[in-house]
Amino acid sequence: MVTDRRVQERVDPAMWQRPDMRAALAARDIATVFRLLQRVGVSQRRIAALTGQSQSEISEILGGRHVVSYDVLARIADGLGVPRGHLGLAYDETTAQLVGATANQTVTGETGHEEEDSRRLLARLTELTVGGATIDPQSWAQPFAVAWAPAPEHVGPADVRRLETITAQLRTLDRQYGGGACRDAVLAQVAWAQQLLRAQVSEDAVHALHVAVGDLHTLAGWTSFDLGIVGPARRHYARALEHAKFVDEPSLAAKVLYCLGRLHLHHGWAAQALRLFQLGQVAAQESGLGRAVALMHANLAWAHAMLGDPRQTLAAIGRARDEYAAAEQEDTPHWISFFDSAELTALRGMALATLPEPTPQQRAEAIDRFSVSTALRELPLARSRAFEHTALAWLLLANGDIDEGVRTGHRAVDLATELRSKRVLDRMAPLRAGVQPHLSHDDVRELAERISALRTP
Repeated sequence: MVTDRRVQERVDPAMWQRPDMRAALAARDIATVFRLLQRVGVSQRRIAALTGQSQSEISEILGGRHVVSYDVLARIADGLGVPRGHLGLAYDETTAQLVGATANQTVTGETGHEEEDSRRLLARLTELTVGGATIDPQSWAQPFAVAWAPAPEHVGPADVRRLETITAQLRTLDRQYGGGACRDAVLAQVAWAQQLLRAQVSEDAVHALHVAVGDLHTLAGWTSFDLGIVGPARRHYARALEHAKFVDEPSLAAKVLYCLGRLHLHHGWAAQALRLFQLGQVAAQESGLGRAVALMHANLAWAHAMLGDPRQTLAAIGRARDEYAAAEQEDTPHWISFFDSAELTALRGMALATLPEPTPQQRAEAIDRFSVSTALRELPLARSRAFEHTALAWLLLANGDIDEGVRTGHRAVDLATELRSKRVLDRMAPLRAGVQPHLSHDDVRELAERISALRTP
C-alpha cells in the first residue's frame, strides 16, 4: 500500500491527461514520462522517492534503459499516481496476483445497471453512425473491464482436452514469436483454468486436470522468463511442481525443474542451475523416460561448462547422447518430446562453446553441432533458431571465418527482430563482443550496427 504521505506527494493528476504524456504512457516509454515530469519541476529525487527506485535506476531509465517488468511498471504507476490503464496494465485482482503485483486498483465487471448501460450504448452507437462523434484514439490503449467466462460446474475429460489444446496453441505462439507475444493470454488462461479446480471433477479427469493446469503454469513461467520477469516465473514454476507432485507425475516435475534450471543458467547462477538439474535428474529417473534423463544430462553439461569443469562437461555430453540414442523411439508426453535430436545437438554445441578455454577441436565440434542443429530446426521454432544462429555466428567470427560469421549473424538478427524475447537479446552478448575485434571490416560494422539497434521487447 502507498502511504498517505506519498499519496499527498503524487504528481498532479492533470499531468496524466496531457496528450504527450498519454502517448508516452501508452507506449510504456518511461524515459519520456520521467523527462516530461522533470520539465514541470518534478526532480529525479522525487521520482525515485515516489516509485521506490534509486536515483541511479532513474538515471539509467532516462539514459535509455527500457522498463519491461510488470512489477516495475506497476510500482511506477502506483507510486506516481498514474491510472494503470494508461500504461495498458492488467489490474484486476486475480491477474495482478498472477504476475506478482498488488492490485491497488481493480477493474470491476458489469455495472449492474444493464438498462442504463444499454441506453448509453445505443446513444453512442447512434452518435458514431450518423452524428459527429468525438473519438479519442488514446483511450483505445485502456483495458476493458475483465468479466471472466463462468467455469463449468462439472469437469470431465472433454474439458481437460480443450485446456490442453489451448495450452498447445499458446506454446506454439511462444516458440514462434516469443513470450512477449502471448504471455498476457497465457496468464488469462491460467486465471480461468484455476476455476476448474473448484468444480466437481469426474474421477477419470482428476489426474489429467492437474497435469494440464501444471503444464499451463509451466508455460506461464516460461513466457515470463523469456521477458526477464524472474519473480513471477519462479512462482508459476513452483505451482506447476506442486500440481505434478500432487498427482505423482515425475516427468512433468522433471520438465519444471529443467525450466527453473535454465532460468538460473541464463542469469549466470550456474551452481544453483546445477543443483536444479540434478533434482530434475532424480525426477527424470523416477519417470522411467530415457529422453527425460537425456534432457537433464545435456543441460548438466552446459552447467558444468559454465562452472569451468571440462571433464564433467564431456562426461555429461556422452551420457546425454547415449541415453537419447536408447530412448529416441519411446513414447513421451509432449512436455518432454520437445527434446529431439536438434535440441540435443544444440545443447552439445552450447556446452562445448561455453567451456572457459575450449580447444580448437572442441570449438570446431561446437561449430559443426550448431551447423547441424540450425539445419534440423523447423521454421516455426524461431526462438531456438535465433539462439543457435547467434551462437554459430560468434563461434565462426572467433574462428576467423569472417564472411560466414557475418552472414550467420545477419540471420540471427533477422530472427531476433521478429521475436518479442528478452532472452534472445541477452544471448546476443557474445556476438556483440565478438564483432568488436573485426570492426575494420565494413560488413562486420554493418552487423554491429544492426545488433546495437535491437531493442528490448
